[in-house]
Amino acid sequence: MKVSVIGAGAIGGWLTAGFVKGGAEATVLARGASLVALQNTGLVLEADGTAETIPVTATNDPDQLRGADLLLLGVKAHDLPALAPVIEQIMTAETLVMPAVNGLPFWFLSGFGGPAEGKTLASVDPGGTLAKLMPVERVVANVVHAASRVAAPGHIQLVKANKVILGGQPDGLADIAACLQRGGIPIETTDAIHREVWMKLWGNSNMNPLSALARADAAQLHDDPGANTVIKTMMQEMADLGARIGLEGFDDIDGRMATTRKLGPIRTSMLQDVEAGRPFELGPILGALVELAELVDQPVPMMKGIHGLAGLLDRNLRVE
Repeated sequence: MKVSVIGAGAIGGWLTAGFVKGGAEATVLARGASLVALQNTGLVLEADGTAETIPVTATNDPDQLRGADLLLLGVKAHDLPALAPVIEQIMTAETLVMPAVNGLPFWFLSGFGGPAEGKTLASVDPGGTLAKLMPVERVVANVVHAASRVAAPGHIQLVKANKVILGGQPDGLADIAACLQRGGIPIETTDAIHREVWMKLWGNSNMNPLSALARADAAQLHDDPGANTVIKTMMQEMADLGARIGLEGFDDIDGRMATTRKLGPIRTSMLQDVEAGRPFELGPILGALVELAELVDQPVPMMKGIHGLAGLLDRNLRVE
C-alpha cells in the first residue's frame, strides 16, 4: 500500500508511523524544518519514553505524492479548503482519502438523509469544493481518540492512544484497517460513523471554545458551577439538533461529562492555539453546528452566543 501524507504533525505523524510499521510506503509533503528533519532523520515517534525512527520519503513537490492508494490528511480542518488545489493535484481516480480532522467533517452530510441531506456548510467546505473533490464514496471516514504533540520538527510524542474508529463504504477499508492494526494503532470499525463523529463533537464543541475564552483547562471548567451550566446547556442544544437531523439518543449529559472529567486537566486544542497565537478550529468544531442549526431551523442560542464570543476572541488576537 502506498500512502501519501499532507500534515504529518501530532496526529497525522502518528498515523503515518502506524501505516509504515504496518507495511505501507509513505511519502510526506513537508517544508522548512520539517522537510529537513524528515529527509535527514526520518519520522521519529516517541511513546512511553522510547523513540523509534520511521522511514518515510519527504518532499516539497506535490507531484511526487500523486498515484498513492490513500491520501492521509492530517492538517487542521479549517486549513483544508486552501489545500484543495494541492489535493486535486495529488489525487487520481483510484485514490482514497482519509481526512483525520476534528469537528464536523466536509463529508458528514453526503448521503446522510433527513432534513440535512446534501447541505453544504460554509464553515467547513465553502462552496462545496471539498465534497466535490473528495466524494463520500472515496472517503475513509474516521474519528481519532488520541493525544500527541510535536516535540520538534519530524518528532512526534504520543501521549495517549485510545482508539481510531473507521467507517464509510470505500473499497479497501478493510485493508487500511488491517495495515494500521499491524502498525500498532488501536482500530475499530463501525457502520455508525456519523454517530461516533457526533459523540466526540458533543464534548469538543463546548469544552474547546469555553477553554479558549476562559483560558482554563477541562478540570477547571468542570469544577466551576457557572461553566458547568453553560456546558450542559450547549450539550442539550446539540442533543436537540442531533434529534432534529436523525441522530437521537444523546440524552446522558451527566454521563458524558463524567467521562470527560476522568481525563483530568487536559488543555484543549483551542486553548493551545490561543496560547500559541494561532487561529483556532472554531468553524469546524462549533461554527458548523450553528450553521447547521440555522439550515434546519433549530434554535441553539447558547451555542450561537459562545460561537460569537469565541469568534471575537479569535479575530482580536490577530489585530496588530
